[in-house]
Amino acid sequence: MEPMNWGEGDTSYANNSGIQNAEQNRMKPMIEAAIIDLCTSTGTLFPRNMVIADLGCSSGTNALVLVSTAIEAIHSYCIQFQRQPPEVCIFLNDLPDNDFNMVIKSLVTLRKINEPIVVASVTPGSFYERLFTSGSLHLVCSSSSLHWLSKAPEVLTRNHIPAYNIDEHARHEMLPMIHEAYAQQFKNDFTHFLKLRAKEFLSGGRMVISITGRHSDGMDSKLFHIWESIVQILSVMALEGVIDKDKYDSFYMPMYGPSSKELREIIQEEGSFSIKEMVVRGLTSGADSALFTPKMYMCQMRAVFEPLIVKHFGEVMEEFMRTAERQWSLDGILRDHLARLTWLCVSLTKS
Repeated sequence: MEPMNWGEGDTSYANNSGIQNAEQNRMKPMIEAAIIDLCTSTGTLFPRNMVIADLGCSSGTNALVLVSTAIEAIHSYCIQFQRQPPEVCIFLNDLPDNDFNMVIKSLVTLRKINEPIVVASVTPGSFYERLFTSGSLHLVCSSSSLHWLSKAPEVLTRNHIPAYNIDEHARHEMLPMIHEAYAQQFKNDFTHFLKLRAKEFLSGGRMVISITGRHSDGMDSKLFHIWESIVQILSVMALEGVIDKDKYDSFYMPMYGPSSKELREIIQEEGSFSIKEMVVRGLTSGADSALFTPKMYMCQMRAVFEPLIVKHFGEVMEEFMRTAERQWSLDGILRDHLARLTWLCVSLTKS
């Protein structure tokens, strides 16, 4: 995994994350419902304090959207039912190389809230490791993060098997094996993630997560992996000699988009959480159509993937952007890609 583009410049994640922000806004009803459940749980006293974490917060204005929604929901509940607001502890988590300078500056807005009292901090680290003390969490939120894997599948990297072969016939022949490798890596990682969080939650704690996924379990040769549009551009660059083919063959995107069936089965098999609600929606549904023009989409993809691409290939982003504009401007190419992707949003309760 790599952090998003730093800063507040033209290519930064902070200024090119409208797609992620639109999904965060669609998560609000689930977060509000989770807060109401936490405040009204039978058999427990009204909480005097609540601990809330956002895993994979990144930077910019998006970093506070989910936790702000939770704080506002607590405030509204306490006003409606004339309760003394609990003190709230907020943790914002992302990889150590994340732009935490921006995150820390934005925390000032949370500290200005009088009710409930909010104490906020950052927690650097991978969400594939322990992050919090046992039995401490009330609510965890995560958006646009958990499709990132802890690593690319070892069966591919160890055996030097390209994840996306330039040759179309070879790519089609290898697709089932590539799919199985990525699906198994996601299952291992997400199961591990659930086990870690289960140790950190209070009984009855809630988790609301949204990740990029696929519409179906079937293997569509036109688009199967959520990263396929990116490596298609890189494959054109390799064919044109802009990047080295051997380097291209050794490039693996550490991310996977499950189907809703896959996600449900993994959660049920792991057993620490029960599914309260699951919503599947198209990537573009309810979002501003301007976010999905070739130019806007390119800028948003650059903000996410530039660190990973530059680390492997060097300074090739300007050529990548030119190639992407040329490819994605072809009639229907980008539209077909986006139509096959979904957001999977699920609300979980700690058993």
